[in-house]
Amino acid sequence: MNATTERDDTLAMLRDSLARYLDDNHGFEQRLYALRKADDAPPPFWQGLAGELGLLGAALPEPQGGLGGGMPAHLAVMETLGGALAAEPYLSTMVIGAGLLQRNPGAQADALLARTVAGEAVLAFAHGEPQSRHDRADVRTEAVRDADGSFCLNGRKAVVHAAPWASRLLVSARGGAGLSLFVVPKNTPGLRLRAYPTRDGGRAAEIAFDDLRLPADALLGEEGGALPQIERALDEATLAVCAESVGVMRRLMRDTLDYVRQRKQFGVPIASFQVLQHRLADMHMALEQAAALTASVGEAIDGASPGERARAVSSAKVAAARACRAVGQGAVQLHGGMGMTEELAVGHYVRRATLIEGRFGPPSWHLRRVAKLRAAAALA
Repeated sequence: MNATTERDDTLAMLRDSLARYLDDNHGFEQRLYALRKADDAPPPFWQGLAGELGLLGAALPEPQGGLGGGMPAHLAVMETLGGALAAEPYLSTMVIGAGLLQRNPGAQADALLARTVAGEAVLAFAHGEPQSRHDRADVRTEAVRDADGSFCLNGRKAVVHAAPWASRLLVSARGGAGLSLFVVPKNTPGLRLRAYPTRDGGRAAEIAFDDLRLPADALLGEEGGALPQIERALDEATLAVCAESVGVMRRLMRDTLDYVRQRKQFGVPIASFQVLQHRLADMHMALEQAAALTASVGEAIDGASPGERARAVSSAKVAAARACRAVGQGAVQLHGGMGMTEELAVGHYVRRATLIEGRFGPPSWHLRRVAKLRAAAALA
């Protein structure tokens, strides 16, 4: 058995074990209950991912407590979680948070990474600001270093996903010659957080830092040198939500196929109508194209240059966003009015697919990004 086959078998087992666990612990009824409860504790299934399954570190290198699966493992987990509408804490904690920690080794980062893999810490990435509009370098939050080496943090962060569940925030701020990253405990004096539910059932917050004091060791990595790491973390997160969207769309396709095979009109299942068969074929093709492109980018992303990575990830995001719209709208229309009811799972999946379209930038933003990168490469 070669290494590729062995890895594929490992990822298949990871998907199967995670899918079975989610079926038992995060079914649609459990999700509806969690939405009604809407508190700031991590979802009930989260501890099971670390303790019972031990897969939170699936993508991390073995010396850091992981299984060494890399980006393909993240994509396998995110696709499976997407099929259960359960991806948010994994995205913020393991894809973004753990990714930044592992690339900035140090006593504090190593200890926090170990707690994260064990399920003892949930992380949120506080980067976007009210004015930034997906511009990753547009950060006005300031970190001023005092004479004793400590920092004073002031600024605002907008729509910080998973922040109400988090115990630590990874915060970007302008300090030194550029952007810096800081680890901020959520109970630090000077931090104000306004939590709210998102439209798809997640949790997010608006955060304000008012003369928040941080010790010198709160700095993650090199002062002023964080922008390339932020770019990489957000590219990896963008690809991860593409994989999540594949899981969401596979569930939408499955439910839609079940419905059209059962729903009858003129005495026959509506699945026999040729016009609906054409619509279903278009939905299936959009889904499979997005899935194939996401998987291929995941295989190549670790060895790519920053420019190659950015172009590939943005191309995958455009394909995934267009597929989300095609599959989501098709699912609702084929279900009729039932497709948007709270009682039917398809409405919840369509809302998640719709929000994924714009997460980390809508298709128009990614198309402009690809065009700029290609123009820059042509001039180089």
